Amino acid sequence: MAGGAAPCRVEPLDERHDRSGFGCGVEPLDRFFRQQAGQDMRRRVSTCFVAVAEGDPSLAGFYTLSASEILLTSLPPDLAKRLPRYPNVPAILMGRLAVDLRHRGKGIGEFLLLDAMSRTFRSDIAAFAFIVDAKDEAAAAFYARYGLRTLDGGGRRLFLPVAEIARLFA
Repeated sequence: MAGGAAPCRVEPLDERHDRSGFGCGVEPLDRFFRQQAGQDMRRRVSTCFVAVAEGDPSLAGFYTLSASEILLTSLPPDLAKRLPRYPNVPAILMGRLAVDLRHRGKGIGEFLLLDAMSRTFRSDIAAFAFIVDAKDEAAAAFYARYGLRTLDGGGRRLFLPVAEIARLFA
């Protein structure tokens, strides 16, 4: 990881993880993580993964993954023309990504993004693309550095075909 970060492991959130001290500086993300993430997992709406730094009981960050879809018409025409003419194509959504303020600048965000991409690539469930909803322009620029590009129609939804992710991990 960049910036000399302590080694981390990523694992699914469970009851032994103490979320009470987590703070990324974005209140809706902090509230979601503390109050909603576990419920969403129990309801099978999304899966939350946490970064656990070696030798540090605090959680360094988290992200969520869930099944989603993309309108075929929102893909660039060069990609859409190679796909079946279904109205939607399957995707994996990384709905949230946050790093605790105490762990900023250590490459944890990059580590979590790459872990999410790797899980998407390794999944036995078919998905054409990995998608994210960037909360602001800074987040969109972060994702763009890793090859994600905006879907047609504007907004801050970005995508990367899983075939391109496969090349990253080949």
